[in-house]
Amino acid sequence: MPKTTSRETISLALTGSGGAGMLTAGDLLLRAAARNGLYGLLTRSVGPQIRGGESAALLRIAHYPLETHDDAFHVLFAADWKNFDRFAGEIHLDEDVLVIMDEHAREVPETVENTTGEVCRLPLQATAKRTGGRVNMVGVGFLGRLLGMTPDELAAVIRWFFSRKGRERFIESSIAAMKAGFDLAAPHVKTGALLAPPSAKERAAAKNRWLMSGNQAVAMGFLQAGGRFVAGYPITPATDMLEWLGPRLPKFGGALVQAEDELAAINMVLGASWGGVPAMTATSGPGLSLMAEGIGLGVAAEIPALIVDVQRIGPSTGIPTKSEQGDLNLALHAAHGDAPHLVLAPDCVTDCIRTTAWALHLAEKLQCPAIVLSDQKLGQMHSIIDAINLPPWKARRKLRERCEGDYARYRITPDGVSPMALPGVPGCMHTVDGLEHAENALPSSRVEDHAAQLDKRRRKLFRMEDWPDEEMAHWAEVQGGGEVAVLTWGSAAGPAREAVRMAAEEGLHARHISMRLLFPPQKKRLSRLLDGVKRLVVVEQTHSGQFYHYLKSWFDLPEVVISCRRPGPRPITPRQVLRALREACRISEHESERVCQ
Repeated sequence: MPKTTSRETISLALTGSGGAGMLTAGDLLLRAAARNGLYGLLTRSVGPQIRGGESAALLRIAHYPLETHDDAFHVLFAADWKNFDRFAGEIHLDEDVLVIMDEHAREVPETVENTTGEVCRLPLQATAKRTGGRVNMVGVGFLGRLLGMTPDELAAVIRWFFSRKGRERFIESSIAAMKAGFDLAAPHVKTGALLAPPSAKERAAAKNRWLMSGNQAVAMGFLQAGGRFVAGYPITPATDMLEWLGPRLPKFGGALVQAEDELAAINMVLGASWGGVPAMTATSGPGLSLMAEGIGLGVAAEIPALIVDVQRIGPSTGIPTKSEQGDLNLALHAAHGDAPHLVLAPDCVTDCIRTTAWALHLAEKLQCPAIVLSDQKLGQMHSIIDAINLPPWKARRKLRERCEGDYARYRITPDGVSPMALPGVPGCMHTVDGLEHAENALPSSRVEDHAAQLDKRRRKLFRMEDWPDEEMAHWAEVQGGGEVAVLTWGSAAGPAREAVRMAAEEGLHARHISMRLLFPPQKKRLSRLLDGVKRLVVVEQTHSGQFYHYLKSWFDLPEVVISCRRPGPRPITPRQVLRALREACRISEHESERVCQ
């Protein structure tokens, strides 16, 4: 058993071959935790195969809100060891780990055989066979007991889960296997459950919590802001966002179309938006590459569009089921020529709702494409979060509802935004295409027209730096203070926030800045947030330090900068960031830059 019992947080890894049901078991345990008033998150590690391969449910449960996994797993439940080596590097075991495996398991990984923790060989397969259930349900019972749950609580979740999926025939055998697993755990909880039991107050708070994924949260933000049309082509790990939206959009008077490819999807979105309907597509890196020409058309024709990129590991096909932040450069420079557009990034599941709504609002207001950068970790993470007030931002654009005289679609205006006439407005007929144009929208190759339109398209975005602070309050979030700062974007914010809290416990006070608006750059605003900072740690999930180099190209940074980066699929952890913070405090100011991986 792990030496420390009654923890405030505990991490569990459930592993097995594809089809062993480990993801289902993790989902059931997370839902049971939610019903008990606990917080938690679940991510998955699976292979790129359509069927089979490897799978792991990575679970963390706590008495406080969570945004990231811990640095190590305290419990490892293995249905089998098939293909475990494929994701062993992603699952770092605690020195006191409790390993549960079948008594007849063979070819046990060396990292498990050599662990200093406790290894329990139990009759998992035999118990499943005796009860008519499966090993994953035995695991739900065993692990549920370690977490301090009761058989009735676990049975209620199992009944709900299988009834919802129309698999009532599995309910009784699954509950029998769960109860048998619960009994198997009895010798391992002699000193109490590994997680401190929830209080009555925490249990009562369960009704005020949401359980959702980042992809679902992005979809919710889109709907909340007034988005009503989606076109997309299935691609991992964005597909489940489209699946979630499919049956829900019609209830809001909207529609979803599965396009024949990503090129068609972005052009459908531009067409719907040109017709006046706030529109979105969701894709991943390979799809975003294919959409580049369409994004350029949206910039040139000044048509609002929301493009959500749930990043995965690249280049090319890469590793479709693993997470990385390697699409930043592509997003920033997503079209040929000078094509300024919005780039934003949510930094946690809750923020996916807010930032997506804000992105759609900005795209409509500024009449340009907006790229929202999520990633596989954030998009497919299921998290227990506190209910929030839905964001106020709505999709509204500057419209011309009637025309008198000649209509100039691209008239030069002080703010760079020209009133847009929707199709059918009398007297407002105009040309819309990707060619450079004059103010009247007619194609033009004149030097003066090209320069004027370039200035116009850039000015409307870069004027955001002069918008009132209350209107731009969401562009970044800062917590803490001190002469050392951690700067992040996207899902790297979770480990950084936890690292800053851990550093404070050591007496090392630092501030954390999470940037949500990546382009256009807010140079003056970031300068204010970095005021007084002498040492900066830039954290990102890339190999080459794309965010670090982007910052150097646009912003004035402190004298000492550490680039703390790591490529996927091995995750960034709080202690990795904490080590970089300590390193930042040690190095001389004469060493202006350092890479910490």
